[in-house]
Amino acid sequence: MARAIWSGSISLGLVNVPVKLHSAVKRKDVHFNQLQESTGARIRYKKVSESSGREVTSDSIVKGYEISKGNYVPVTDEDFEAAEPERTHTIDVEDFIALEEVDPMHYANTYWIAPQDTKGASKAYVLLRDAMDKKGRVAIGRFVLRTKEHLVLIRPVNGALALHTMLFPDEIITANEVDGLPVRVKADPREVRMAEQLIDSLTVKWDPKRYRDTYREKLLDVIKRKAKGEEIVTESREERADVVDLMAALEASIEATKSRRKKSRAKKSA
Repeated sequence: MARAIWSGSISLGLVNVPVKLHSAVKRKDVHFNQLQESTGARIRYKKVSESSGREVTSDSIVKGYEISKGNYVPVTDEDFEAAEPERTHTIDVEDFIALEEVDPMHYANTYWIAPQDTKGASKAYVLLRDAMDKKGRVAIGRFVLRTKEHLVLIRPVNGALALHTMLFPDEIITANEVDGLPVRVKADPREVRMAEQLIDSLTVKWDPKRYRDTYREKLLDVIKRKAKGEEIVTESREERADVVDLMAALEASIEATKSRRKKSRAKKSA
């Protein structure tokens, strides 16, 4: 089992729940190195001074904040320490809210909260989990992880507690700040009804197992085949034509969905 990345307690008034935090995400990105095409040698990057063109060692490099074009204020470790939030090892609950009030755009990373291996920790954990579950509420609080203060949401999930770090409001770009949004064009009522039919035809019960990272699977397959000496041939792809007649496109999409569903049901019954 993976080690906890943080341990402390959830502070709720005078109640403390000893807990530890585990990452709930396992990234499966495909990572690459850069190579020289002619030799296959690894490409390395050097830290070079803009003024002298010479390589600079890590121990002579400091961080700098650009206050205007080309003007920097050096920031030292002591400066970071002066601004660093107090590490209290507690998740301080400030409010309880209804989960549906939170826009998913505020979510950042997800972690599992587990009780610590101390006397009474599991009982306090279950008490908080069950009370939140019965009231239909989630907790909003703050805590410090790796020198940074995070706004967090805690919620009961499948007999456990999950913690989501959240973005602060000023970190979110609103639609009004994006060129071309919001869109002011009015949709044709008939096309809206057809679009609703298409949505209905594609509506299923949520099952995360239905969805796979097909790009990653195909890419790893290509790499394995190439490692065995197989020549990789890229198949030509048809470009999608621009949609001119929305009604015709919606009708064709609905029929295609119906046909696909029939074939799927036939396979399952065979």
